Amino acid sequence: MGRVFEKRKHKIFARNAKLSKMFTRIGKEIAIAVKIAGPLPQNNLRLKQAMQNAKGCGMPKDRVEAAIKRSFNKDVKDYEEVLYEAFAPYGVALLIETATDNTTRTVANMRMHLNRGNGTLSTSGSVSFLFERKGLFKFPKNNHDLEELELELIDFGLIEIMEDDGNVFIYSSFEDFGKMSKALEDKGIETSSAELVREPLNVVELTEEQETEIHTLIEKIEEDEDVNSVYHNMG
Repeated sequence: MGRVFEKRKHKIFARNAKLSKMFTRIGKEIAIAVKIAGPLPQNNLRLKQAMQNAKGCGMPKDRVEAAIKRSFNKDVKDYEEVLYEAFAPYGVALLIETATDNTTRTVANMRMHLNRGNGTLSTSGSVSFLFERKGLFKFPKNNHDLEELELELIDFGLIEIMEDDGNVFIYSSFEDFGKMSKALEDKGIETSSAELVREPLNVVELTEEQETEIHTLIEKIEEDEDVNSVYHNMG
């Protein structure tokens, strides 16, 4: 009984830690968006998407409002978005998106995580060309007809549409992210998440043991408070 309780407690702790990390990430995104284009979501697409993402992951409304208010606090440091390019073992490329109020701390942490995982921090431009930026939108399938949606959205930058586990995933080009967001809104489709992602142009095939080693490194990097997302080109 005690062992079952401990396992359950560990799962709850892991879920709460993941949720807390997500809330922190969205809070930073809200702060950055407000600094760039103000606190009104109707005039600020980035803020609007961040607020939709907050709603989609169950972030309390008061935390969203608090994140917006903190953006006006002169004592709060501004967040800077920094992209780190790196190589993990076996030639796997990594792109690490961060939002930080202390770049000295962040770059030191990235070097530490990579060194411990036998990876290396690389120079700007050495990895990013291996990936393509795309918009990714997610919403419940409900009664949507995917073939019909594909025809309706192709003129708004649609690259790919798919269904998985009761959700619809739509990829758009990076340039058409705003246009696709507006098209979905006009159709009355409320997304549970909308973000810019980085898709590898080619992948590196690894053994199961090698993949486990790389995933362990990525998990350590993702645990860092300054890290928003980590992208890789493993097959």
